[in-house]
Amino acid sequence: MKRFYIITNEQRDPNLAVTHSIQDYIAARGGYCNFFLSSKIDWADRVLASLSKEEVNAECVIVLGGDGTLVRAARDMAGIGVPLIGVNLGTLGYLCELDKISVFPAIDRMFEDQYEVEDRMMLEGYSLVDGAQSEATAAMNDIVIHRVGSAQIINLVIRVGGEYLTTYSADGVIISTPTGSTGYSMSAGGPIVDPKIKLLLITPINPQSFSSRSIVVGADAQIEVMLVKRRPEEDETAEVSFDGDRFMHMRIGDRILVKKAEGCAKVMKLNQLSFLQILRKKMQEYR
Repeated sequence: MKRFYIITNEQRDPNLAVTHSIQDYIAARGGYCNFFLSSKIDWADRVLASLSKEEVNAECVIVLGGDGTLVRAARDMAGIGVPLIGVNLGTLGYLCELDKISVFPAIDRMFEDQYEVEDRMMLEGYSLVDGAQSEATAAMNDIVIHRVGSAQIINLVIRVGGEYLTTYSADGVIISTPTGSTGYSMSAGGPIVDPKIKLLLITPINPQSFSSRSIVVGADAQIEVMLVKRRPEEDETAEVSFDGDRFMHMRIGDRILVKKAEGCAKVMKLNQLSFLQILRKKMQEYR
């Protein structure tokens, strides 16, 4: 492996010191490396999935930032089929295997093709409004339906495979992959799941009922979330986010359908640590 591509989070490497040092290191070893600077605005404007493998022209994408940057890059580049590896320049990171120091010996190993690639399950969601179906949007971590406007909770009816499951009176609901279980779902009280397991997590956000808990369903399940009224005015609204961005809006009666995506994200793995070893290390570091 000699051809690399860097995606840099502008907020995490504002002067591009880490980006350029990695570029120089790869060039000194006889490799090639180009980069894309990702700002918050640019990320919404430029969909990386529209890039072809020939345009990226790399065997590996090095993502500088944090878990969020890696998730967005993996999602948007899933169609290209190039594996990614994350360099954590942020705080707590479950997905980013490297940091500013370990990235250089890691590049040495990649030049020697000493790595593995893990396929990570992804989601796709689309809305149904007045019988019209929107185009599907992908997510690697989670699809979140959450209230907007007033501080009052919303009612969300959950069906799985067309069968009624439950109604959450809550601030919202998170539907996540196993990879996303260490993100927002974990913060909302959901379980941490080994990313190699194939399943879907349904986790309410600040539910009104003490009996409301996360629910685990099979990877092949189709989950439907409908916003239903709580008040006669029927003025409740909600938003749907995909890995924290790409919003859709919901009104009373609107539905969101979520299922496993056909494609998957490819994440490079260099160390031999198991998921439990990584989890234990992170829990010790951030007690």
